[in-house]
Amino acid sequence: MFWFKIKNYWLLLSPTLRLIICASILVFILFISGLIFIISAPTNFPSGTMYTVKTGVGLNALATDLSAKQIIKSPFIFKSFSVILGGTKGIMAGDYVLSGKESTFSLALRLTRGDYRLEKIKITLPEGLNIYEVAKLVSAKFTKINEVDFLSKAKNLEGYLFPDTYIFQTNTGVYTVIEAMQANFARKISTVSDLINKSGHSESDIIKMASIIEEEARTMESRQIVSGILWKRLSLGMALQVDASFKYINGKGTKDLSLADLKIDSPYNSYLYKGLPPTPICNPGLGSIQAALTPTQTAYLFFLTDKTGNMHYAKTYAEHLLNKQKYLP
Repeated sequence: MFWFKIKNYWLLLSPTLRLIICASILVFILFISGLIFIISAPTNFPSGTMYTVKTGVGLNALATDLSAKQIIKSPFIFKSFSVILGGTKGIMAGDYVLSGKESTFSLALRLTRGDYRLEKIKITLPEGLNIYEVAKLVSAKFTKINEVDFLSKAKNLEGYLFPDTYIFQTNTGVYTVIEAMQANFARKISTVSDLINKSGHSESDIIKMASIIEEEARTMESRQIVSGILWKRLSLGMALQVDASFKYINGKGTKDLSLADLKIDSPYNSYLYKGLPPTPICNPGLGSIQAALTPTQTAYLFFLTDKTGNMHYAKTYAEHLLNKQKYLP
């Protein structure tokens, strides 16, 4: 019935009016088809890539660049959508993941809302890593970070990049990682600030000592005993004589050290030079920092770790030699 009425009305129209209506419908269809085509993604849309919108870039320059890189077909349409959708806020700078083809409208909507679609990456930086080891782990995880650049930015921060589990976006840069680790260190060190003030030692010396303890002992009990031994050695004017510092000199551990290594002329060689090393030798965890602040006072002056990880202590050097013969054959 409905279509019958429409047909009757249509027949009542003059041929000229019917022609105008048909032409208008055709133009409308062509317009919609053209609009759909022009806002659709280009054939060579760079799927699986990342596009960076630089801070301060103008809309004209951005639209031209997007068109040149086959991300949009029409700069004019993109600019029109961006103005309508973004208003006074405009385009949000940052890295945008282009996982698949997108229409110009969808892209303009994302860029005006800062919809980056970046994945998160979790990275765990264990206690006791030095900056060289941190640089390797971080550069392996994030494409925008290289080892050399990380080391150049972190060269004076040994001991102050707090070991922990962090979550960053895939496009994270060097400064973001370093700032996060430093901020974490500041939060953690604030929890023991009263102990530092009462210790009679500077924060710098506490972190240096904690970095040695981190490398030399594993349990809180052994860390505190080792802490007491090392602070005692310093007070007696003895050399610290810890093997852990050689990891910072030549990468060797206790088992690999030779007599020649013990003679290496380096300020980190605690057999040749008395006092604490020039800098921390790793980034210690809170447990080692607390151990440096709460040493256990004993009669011991020497310690060693056997092959199973157990600590053995001695009051005299003669006793220490006996322990070496017994536990390190």
